[in-house]
Amino acid sequence: MTYSLAGKVALVTGASRGLGRADALALARAGADVVITDILLESENNEEVAETYGPISQVMQSAGVVYAEKTAEEIRNMGRRSMAIRMDVTDRKQVEEVFRLVKEEMGGIHILVNNAGTLDHVSQIEHQNDAFWERDLKVNLTGAYNTTKAVWPIMKEQKWGRIINMASVAGTLGGFGQASYSTTKAGILGFTKSMALEGARYNITVNAIVPGVINTEAFQMINPKMKERMIQRTAFKRPGEPEDIANAICFLASDHARYITGIELNVSGGIELFTF
Repeated sequence: MTYSLAGKVALVTGASRGLGRADALALARAGADVVITDILLESENNEEVAETYGPISQVMQSAGVVYAEKTAEEIRNMGRRSMAIRMDVTDRKQVEEVFRLVKEEMGGIHILVNNAGTLDHVSQIEHQNDAFWERDLKVNLTGAYNTTKAVWPIMKEQKWGRIINMASVAGTLGGFGQASYSTTKAGILGFTKSMALEGARYNITVNAIVPGVINTEAFQMINPKMKERMIQRTAFKRPGEPEDIANAICFLASDHARYITGIELNVSGGIELFTF
């Protein structure tokens, strides 16, 4: 089964690496033109931005694991249109301006993948960092609200839209020491269902992907013993690959999924099952 997204314009947030980059490339291979957005771009001095958003951003910046513009170039080499734009999903005015620009330059926005997120705040409740709690709410939850609100009138006008939100098994199962992350990802599921109800009358579907243990750059930074414990929780006893998430996104973005909305699709290797 192939998913033809020819003639569609997709915008992916947090697409400079990891799942977002894989999603963008897969959407382009399926025929879509793709806009890459991220807080980090290779051609800009991102040190202050990375410091603002926490340890993971700082590590990725210092290690040079930022591929926003490279991803856009790869997509253009496929014969698709693409551009990389710096966008902070917590900055509502900036989000509105970027979406206005994309509509003008690309002719519309048909697919929105809300991938941008933080996942570096890990500590038990008495040691949770209050500032990071607020940051996680703003990025992971309010960020998806901001982008969805900005794209909504565009999709209504088109009478066609696909919004795919990135949740997590931490939002469905909870996560020890992950109060802020789990809370925001559980919130994404409620947001997804509400938007699915509002979008149906305009031919806009809204769904959530629930990833489990995925072999991204961030996963590689985890303590090896903890990584092995996480892997052993899955039914397959191995991590998933970013392409596994990207393939699910391409399906939900396609007309093959036109009667699917409001779901939480586990792409988790069975980590939510009773494995032992």
